[in-house]
Amino acid sequence: MAAEARPSAAWRGEQVDIGGRALRVVRAGPTDAPGPLILLEHGAFGCAADWAVVQERLAARGLRSLAYDRAGLGHSDPGPRPRDGRAIVADAEALLAAVGETGPLVAVGHSMGGLMVRLFALTHPDRVLGLVLVDAMTPDVIDLPVGRRAIGSFAGVLRLAGVGAQFGLMRPVSLITGNLIGLTGDAAAEKRRIHGSAPHARGAADEVSSWPETSLQAGAHDLPPELPVAVVTAGGERVRPWLKKLQTVPAQGSQHGYVEHVAGSTHASLLGRRFADPVVRGVTHVLGARR
Repeated sequence: MAAEARPSAAWRGEQVDIGGRALRVVRAGPTDAPGPLILLEHGAFGCAADWAVVQERLAARGLRSLAYDRAGLGHSDPGPRPRDGRAIVADAEALLAAVGETGPLVAVGHSMGGLMVRLFALTHPDRVLGLVLVDAMTPDVIDLPVGRRAIGSFAGVLRLAGVGAQFGLMRPVSLITGNLIGLTGDAAAEKRRIHGSAPHARGAADEVSSWPETSLQAGAHDLPPELPVAVVTAGGERVRPWLKKLQTVPAQGSQHGYVEHVAGSTHASLLGRRFADPVVRGVTHVLGARR
């Protein structure tokens, strides 16, 4: 039986108990849609609000979607450490069961969320119909010196942000950097509030600190070649070619691979109003391949 979800008057979505702690969930699309659920995993320092535009466009196509704040982020309660991929996949499993979603799904991951959906697919090959990797990180990135340095620096910045946010120092910063996606309305206001939150910064730092271990978990096995994989990257094909080469590997290894490089977009704006359609095309490619 699905757990009772508690809607909030203060922010979009609802809180769902997964066993003594709650995760914030935002669901969209027709509740009676017969097709699979689209599960949306945000990136590091992200939250469910990141997917507001994508969810709106999926709903317009009659597709159900679920975005959520991972434990310790946004409006979700903290979870036990370490916050590595296995812990995050276990939370996603508990959340889906709690809301009564036991059927097939398409898993979509942005940035570090790409590692999470890859691990989810390897853990549940019987229910994941395909992956959509949105400017996603791959397990191989951690093997590069530039990748290790960038991830280490990012974790340090997030720890400092957590300290600064305790004294309100992140609130003015969030007015500049809190909506690089280009959200509007309630989702934009929500994103800025979360961006300035000390607990959110600390939760994100915990996840990023576990990034090397999460990469090992997600890269322990190859994805099955019959699994449809759509890769959507930010910027034209010649932007950051060393990273794009790694990002496209999962699609190249799939019998039903799809790659789209979105010129003019950035890592964040790829989820916004101007550039969200390629993400939706990735989802429809996976659904079409499975049919």
